Amino acid sequence: MLNFSLEMKENYNVVGVMSGTSLDGVDLAHILFEFKDSKWQFSIEKSATIPYSHEWVERLKTAISFDESELKLLNEEYTQLLGGIIAIFIDNYNLTGLDAVCSHGHTILHQPQNGFTLQIGNLPEIASIINQKVVCNFRVQDVQLGGQGAPLVPIGDRLLFSAYDYCLNLGGFSNISFEKSGNRIAFDICPVNTVLNFYANQLGFEYDAGGEIASKGFVQEALLEELNNLGFYKQDFPKSLGFEFVKEVVLPLIEKYPASAEDRLATFTEHIAVQIANVINAKGKGRLLITGGGAYNTFLIVRLKELLADTTVTIPDDKIIQFKEALIFAFLGVLKLRDEINVLNSVTGAKRDHSSGYVFLP
Repeated sequence: MLNFSLEMKENYNVVGVMSGTSLDGVDLAHILFEFKDSKWQFSIEKSATIPYSHEWVERLKTAISFDESELKLLNEEYTQLLGGIIAIFIDNYNLTGLDAVCSHGHTILHQPQNGFTLQIGNLPEIASIINQKVVCNFRVQDVQLGGQGAPLVPIGDRLLFSAYDYCLNLGGFSNISFEKSGNRIAFDICPVNTVLNFYANQLGFEYDAGGEIASKGFVQEALLEELNNLGFYKQDFPKSLGFEFVKEVVLPLIEKYPASAEDRLATFTEHIAVQIANVINAKGKGRLLITGGGAYNTFLIVRLKELLADTTVTIPDDKIIQFKEALIFAFLGVLKLRDEINVLNSVTGAKRDHSSGYVFLP
């Protein structure tokens, strides 16, 4: 990590980069931030999602079982891939005068209970590949401080989306954040697209568009009950999920039941809706913002609204749905450049609030 001078100013011109567990691709967003009268404003300018090749999807899916040398090579090659994607985005949109590129990388291993988390694509070489200042690797320091290293989005929810009582993201996993007794609270609720996409893939689809397939299935009550009784849902926050939970716990449980892929999709969609509703209804009515790819799952959203009768549900415009995480990692990078808190211990369970991330210069 290199030294850098603090950048305390009103306006920031940055690119946010995010790759999520659902493996949809790399999200890139060019963001303009303004800090005025002690309030942050933002504008999402250019944005794009660059899908992974089939080969990269398979490689990232199976990397959880790689040994140390395989992970090292993967990290090096993914850094080259990601750097190339970012460089093309910057060139295509003729972006100039950037303060930084703020990149999450891609999570391969997330084991905070063992003091370990790995996001690939965050090697120092990435700054030279794109010839820009890079802020990245936001999770490692938090795990070193005894935190979960996740979720990191809530500081953005607090400072950029304060009009909402709840901010819910439906991606590979569902996670939520809200204020409680003056603290921002956030945690992962349950898997979403990591499981739904798995069964859509079995039917030859990348994903279940709009929840159409799930809507034709039937809920398997015994399976639903067992899913709802998993120990994770009884744990108090802070808590977070990784693909290990899906691979080792959720999928083996679902596979125990002889059901069609349609019925498994229907059942797991109901499970998602129930778990999210349990969390929100326990706290009380309010305004809920839903983002992430799952916001397009009409079948799931309709069911959620039915279970959240006292909650006003807002689905924002496409740019915020698709690029909220890229937006917020851009924001985390800006806060890091200002040496301001960008990770909350009320969320992660770390020893203290802190300013996390590595800064690399080309």
